[in-house]
Amino acid sequence: MRYAAQQLTELLGRPPESVSALKPIEDGWQADVEVVELERIPETTSVIASYRVTLDQEGELMAYERIRRYTRGQIDRPT
Repeated sequence: MRYAAQQLTELLGRPPESVSALKPIEDGWQADVEVVELERIPETTSVIASYRVTLDQEGELMAYERIRRYTRGQIDRPT
C-alpha cells in the first residue's frame, strides 16, 4: 500500500490522507483512498476526494478513478 500511495502521489500531486477500504481481487488488490484536493479554513470545509485504486499482486498501480468528492465535515447519510 505504501508503494501504491507513492505512485498515486506522483500522479495527483497530493499525498493520500487515508485508506478507507482494501480488498483482494482476482489479480491483486482494490483500495479506496482519500486525498485532500482543496485545503480550506476551517478544515471542515476542505474538499476530500475518494479514489478507487487497482493494484497488481506486487502493489503496482494499474488504474485509478475518482469516485466521490465531499467536504471534510460531511457525513454519509443512509439512503
